[in-house]
Amino acid sequence: MTEPAIYIGQSGKREELFLAMANRHGLVTGATGTGKTVTLQILAEGFTSAGVPVFAADVKGDLSGVAVAGEPKEALLERARKIGFDDYGFEATPTVFWDLFGEQGHPIRTTISEMGPLMLSRLMGLSEAQEGALNIAFRLADNEGLALLDLKDLRALLKELGERGKELTTEYGNLAAPTIGAIQRRLVVLEEQGGGQFFGEPALDIRDFMRTTLNGKGYMNVLAADRLINSPQLYATFLLWMMSELFEEMPEVGDPEKPRMVFFFDEAHLLFAEAPPGLLQKIEQTVKLIRSKGVGIYFVTQNPLDIPESVLAQMGNRVQHALRAYTPREQKAVQTAASTFRPNPAFKTEEAITELGKGEALVSVLDPKGVPTMVERTLVRPPSSRMGPITPEERQKIVRNSPVYGNYEKAEDRESAYEILVKRAEERAAAEARAKAEKEAEKEAAKEAKANSRTSSRESATDRFIKNMAGTAGRQIGNMIIRGILGSLSRR
Repeated sequence: MTEPAIYIGQSGKREELFLAMANRHGLVTGATGTGKTVTLQILAEGFTSAGVPVFAADVKGDLSGVAVAGEPKEALLERARKIGFDDYGFEATPTVFWDLFGEQGHPIRTTISEMGPLMLSRLMGLSEAQEGALNIAFRLADNEGLALLDLKDLRALLKELGERGKELTTEYGNLAAPTIGAIQRRLVVLEEQGGGQFFGEPALDIRDFMRTTLNGKGYMNVLAADRLINSPQLYATFLLWMMSELFEEMPEVGDPEKPRMVFFFDEAHLLFAEAPPGLLQKIEQTVKLIRSKGVGIYFVTQNPLDIPESVLAQMGNRVQHALRAYTPREQKAVQTAASTFRPNPAFKTEEAITELGKGEALVSVLDPKGVPTMVERTLVRPPSSRMGPITPEERQKIVRNSPVYGNYEKAEDRESAYEILVKRAEERAAAEARAKAEKEAEKEAAKEAKANSRTSSRESATDRFIKNMAGTAGRQIGNMIIRGILGSLSRR
């Protein structure tokens, strides 16, 4: 009885990715234009056909074709004949489109609280001191029951932190005003990059990525990232947050017969570029442990040197497309890639990497016992879905027929830290106004008592002053309430 597997292509034999080993992670590498996207596409088709949901970011826009059936072009049919792919046919993959900006798919949002201070610091590129201040802000929010949902919540909290700095120093440590100001400036930059649309509610329910069709196929979740990739920090942090959410939300399953989900991380070098050692350690730990949750992580990048060795060691299944070796760094990349494969005496791996044509790849996977197979020079099978992008009309039709349509389209803004802190500020202002009125009234009363110039039957100056001050305070408080609720600076 053969093991359930995904057909990759043909060498001297069928090259297959065994489903039972698919959660041992993988790596797809190669220079631009050598076929990485097609490899990602055929793997996604194979996983979804086996009932495994898939997530992938569409950086160039051409992965969207997975949602519609391919066309019988002669080049594809010839490739199928050449490798003996007799049952080759064309069909669409059930697909859900997502977009952080809500333009080419369902909006994806999370809350500030859910992302947490570590990844938020990474997202904003904060210094160590700034990250420390942000951690204090989160601790204060937790202790005082302040929900951090969107960027205005975090701004309001940082303002509160600055105003109460002296009061909080004893419990939380020193909070320098310039540090708070620097974080506020980074929030402005983040909002300009699109972060304001990412943070809010309704927050993504990660289980919506785990859907299957009525006939048992897994959904292909495609994130439109052609605009997002222009903000590399936001792109990398978002995918890291998703990986973290999967790890936190999914239960332990050990070694399942097939993955519960497969996650493709395209442009993987952005995740590791300039990442501090502490974050790299957490990424390595997550990649190592998420396998037991039944999740397979597949990094897609041009150069194997983009992946730290500690993470690269976790990649059991590998597809290597052509690399060029014109510069010393490129030559080192070829040597690194070659050294990660189990050698094949039939050819020199290092030479083969530079000689591969378009659609060819070196393939090595884990066999059913978990042992890496000997590297083979493989002609990759053609995809059954369309190669290239779909039209905007096709995309919108698929979005409207999606199983999650209507769940995320309308943003919500419930009471959270911003509203609570605005109310506190209004109450403080009212208390200050009352205290001022009482103090002035006491002064007037003292004057009146000393001068004794009014009779008890007439209204005293003190009475008139208290009434006047109370009315003034009321008008000020009313104005502040109007500003808090409507966001206007107008006065009555």
